[in-house]
Amino acid sequence: MGVANDRQENRNMVESSAELVERAVSEYESPLIGYARTIVHDLDRARDVVQDTFIRLYQQDVSKVRDGLKPWLFTVCRNRALDILRKEKRLVAVDDEILAAEDSGVASPHQVAADHERVEMVKSYIARLPENQATVILLKFEKGYSYQEISDETGLTSGNVGFLIHTGLKRLRALLPDELQ
Repeated sequence: MGVANDRQENRNMVESSAELVERAVSEYESPLIGYARTIVHDLDRARDVVQDTFIRLYQQDVSKVRDGLKPWLFTVCRNRALDILRKEKRLVAVDDEILAAEDSGVASPHQVAADHERVEMVKSYIARLPENQATVILLKFEKGYSYQEISDETGLTSGNVGFLIHTGLKRLRALLPDELQ
């Protein structure tokens, strides 16, 4: 008889846990999600935190949490959300190190300004070249024209365009200071 009573008592305890979780979900799910969201700043992660909180509630001894259910839920929810943030912070730190090691491909404002200044200086040296050399170099490198397009634009032959670009670049290299080359 004692074993049968113990089984019935255990069954009632499981049902009590289930009932307690059911009551907690109906009363506190929305407020807990809102609370967790203020900590983790993401609705899906907040829902995961709250779900984990209810799982932990189900695993608790009902008699120990029944009377202080609300504070217990909010404490567990807060701690779980903070655990997630700590874990993500560790993961983000690793990602930041990897990203810092790689070139982002995006120039900083300082780099953009320096590049612009350098281009303007090179253009001032190009202006010192004979007009036909300066024109074909600017069409080629500033506008990205092909030899044929430069030929169409200037009326020169493609061979002449190639010769003028080659000669102009050679002369430009001789004019440019070392820091611009």
